[in-house]
Amino acid sequence: MLFNSIEFAIFLPIVFSIYWALGNERMKEQNAFILLASYVFYGWWDYRFLVLIFISSFVDYSIGMGLSQTDDKRKGNGFFGRVF
Repeated sequence: MLFNSIEFAIFLPIVFSIYWALGNERMKEQNAFILLASYVFYGWWDYRFLVLIFISSFVDYSIGMGLSQTDDKRKGNGFFGRVF
């Protein structure tokens, strides 16, 4: 699916409507939905790259969780350095 395709012109308003219909009170559901919608978008283009996006999402989430669990900036930098 390309940004200038008819499929995207249909996909975007549907995703946008569902995202806002979920409401600001349910932010976790909004985040999960937008993540799922992005997987659908990229998978529509070429499903073989979905594995890379899944791995990237997992690594990014893991790093974020690791960094959020420390209050000491030096320890956070150490965690980031161990990952990379």
